[in-house]
Amino acid sequence: MKGLSLSAETIREELQTFNNRLQQSYQVLQQIEEVDVGATPREEIFRNDRVRLYYYPPTETGGSKLLPPVLICYALVNRPYIADLQPDRSLIGSLTRQGVPVYLIDWGYPEPSDRYLTLEDYIEDYLDSCVRASSKHAAQEKINLLGICQGGTFSLCYTALHPERIERLITLVTPVDFHTADFTLSHLAMEVDADLAVETYGNIPGELLNDTYNSLMPMRLGVQKNLGLPKQLSDREKALNFLRMEKWINDGPDQAGEAFKQFIQQFFQQNLLLKGEAEIGGWKVDLKQIKQPILNIIGRHDHLVPPSSSKALKQATSSRHYKELIVDAGHIGVFVSSRALKQVPAAICDWLDSPAD
Repeated sequence: MKGLSLSAETIREELQTFNNRLQQSYQVLQQIEEVDVGATPREEIFRNDRVRLYYYPPTETGGSKLLPPVLICYALVNRPYIADLQPDRSLIGSLTRQGVPVYLIDWGYPEPSDRYLTLEDYIEDYLDSCVRASSKHAAQEKINLLGICQGGTFSLCYTALHPERIERLITLVTPVDFHTADFTLSHLAMEVDADLAVETYGNIPGELLNDTYNSLMPMRLGVQKNLGLPKQLSDREKALNFLRMEKWINDGPDQAGEAFKQFIQQFFQQNLLLKGEAEIGGWKVDLKQIKQPILNIIGRHDHLVPPSSSKALKQATSSRHYKELIVDAGHIGVFVSSRALKQVPAAICDWLDSPAD
């Protein structure tokens, strides 16, 4: 088309510039020996099989007010250190600096012997034991529970089954209605033969799930990201920012086969959570049992869990103190982007400090 043609000289200069940037990137990478993650001081206070519970004490700053503690429940499909990636990209660090004691569940890496772990094991054993341990450590009869993504769904299930142990509930980019028209990941999950997948693999490989997530945005997460590498790796600080995120993206644990199958079938394929028919160890999960105050944080541009899915929570529970926060970010950007980290932790702190009625 007229006006879009490039001269041979222009093309040569562009390729030369790109090549020079690649060489610079290579030199920067040679100087990086380790990609560190996790910046906020913590201590392990409890363990159950492969599950670890970490405590992050609030920072002592002048004039800061000590706020109620929060237990963070992350998804099984990724590592929870995304909530504490680096000093300037840390949801946990932002909360502790504002006076919030934070507890974090690390689910660990399932082994082949964990193939038969069920949702009951994760929610009624591991999550329950972490709730009890954090409550005991904080000397609180009830704990505030913050669930992220699938961890938010787990938190909803747990709170519905054990409302007497949860003070307040925070859900962050959490799927509730799995059958909204724009829930692309759910449409893919509808085509999965979960029985065959578990029979074939045992535990579902983390690499397979990562490829699935990347397929939802192939241009942005594939071509565009690769073309932008020279800029991302132009100096040490930018390179570390990029590599920390890449480390997390590619550090997806395998999924315990039976729990994976149950989650796919009950939640994605049958949408039983919203119907009040999901079962955890024989007990029905009725979201109407949740009367706790709820803060529901949603990513406006979330391509994994669309806002329509998360917003279904408003009508699903019996909470009379429901608040919704829409953040101008994507699924991960809600708690790692600089803009969101100026908004989300402050909103959580204000909500924890506000009256429930």
